[in-house]
Amino acid sequence: MKAVVWHGKGDIRLDEVPDPRVEEPTDAVVRITRSAICGTDLHMVRGTMPGMVEGTILGHEAVGVVEEVGAGVRGFTPGDRVVVTSTIGCGTCSYCRAGYFAQCDNANPNGAAAGTCFFGGPEATGPINGLQAERARIPHAMTTLVRVPDEVSDDQAILVSDIFPTAWFGARLAEVGDGDTVLVLGAGVVGQLAIASAKRQGAGRVIVVDGVESRLDIARAQNAETVDFNAEDPVEVVRDLTGGIGPDRVIEAVGVDAEQPGKRTSEQWKPGDGPRQALDWAVELVAKAGTVGIIGVYPPGFDEFPIGTAMNKNLTLRMGNCNHRRYVPRLLDLVLTGSVDPLQFITQREKPTAAIDAYKSFDLREDGWLKTVLDVT
Repeated sequence: MKAVVWHGKGDIRLDEVPDPRVEEPTDAVVRITRSAICGTDLHMVRGTMPGMVEGTILGHEAVGVVEEVGAGVRGFTPGDRVVVTSTIGCGTCSYCRAGYFAQCDNANPNGAAAGTCFFGGPEATGPINGLQAERARIPHAMTTLVRVPDEVSDDQAILVSDIFPTAWFGARLAEVGDGDTVLVLGAGVVGQLAIASAKRQGAGRVIVVDGVESRLDIARAQNAETVDFNAEDPVEVVRDLTGGIGPDRVIEAVGVDAEQPGKRTSEQWKPGDGPRQALDWAVELVAKAGTVGIIGVYPPGFDEFPIGTAMNKNLTLRMGNCNHRRYVPRLLDLVLTGSVDPLQFITQREKPTAAIDAYKSFDLREDGWLKTVLDVT
């Protein structure tokens, strides 16, 4: 089959690879009908997420059809239409039972202390081959797969594989509640869905900071109050918008590849030049005794955080990898009822044969590129 394969920093290829197979009784094999390119994938290609193993298939978002199940998979049969949750959990350990699927004791082949296991990641996460492929092996299928209602399209469901749950999780981390003023840092697709999530969790106002005009346009369509950090000082503007107090809650949806104002690059596969920029703004801007929820990706070993300022302001800091399986069923219901329409955030649809070019355009932060869906069918 064909798959997008990591060969080195700045080197990804559409390769012919062996078909996956059931290796454990709890596995399933899924024929993928939709996959997607995520900002997290760019961390692997840019080298800001170290430890990638050559030959690993990229991607952690997929919708598809079950083709084969292991003997231990009792709830799915071939032909079932499913969404794949990006993080893998066994469903039986104490962490999974408490809803902390991203900290499963059993999913990561490196052991319980290794942390989150997800598709298409570096060695420390498994590695488990990813989902930008025609087929995929799904470990712990009873937990990692969720059936998709017939009324929900593949394009709608693909955004529930990772980015919508991650955004919802971000609003939960930030403790968004009724009437809160919420600041979202980053208006990429996770930031867009963080706006939608914050509003549905009770936010009274949502302010969003980004430096790409097309992304800010989409945020304004959600009635968010937008700040362009390349055209104005976001610290001054947000303080002015909040009467000098700052927002009650901040959702940091940028991560390690943040860029400093006015430093947008045209160089391919170049990491952002402000790895702590979003963290600095989050801590500086949030109101005293406020809460910051961090869902932007930072690799192990990243040690730049304004802890002194955070402590002096009595902040609550919450962060982590999303426990996708905890949120996917309820978010599918929101899509089914029309409360949220993910289709508005898909800006590109490509065939897998165009995946490498799509990666390049997305990497350069080109205007108009928000979310690329790969139509594998």
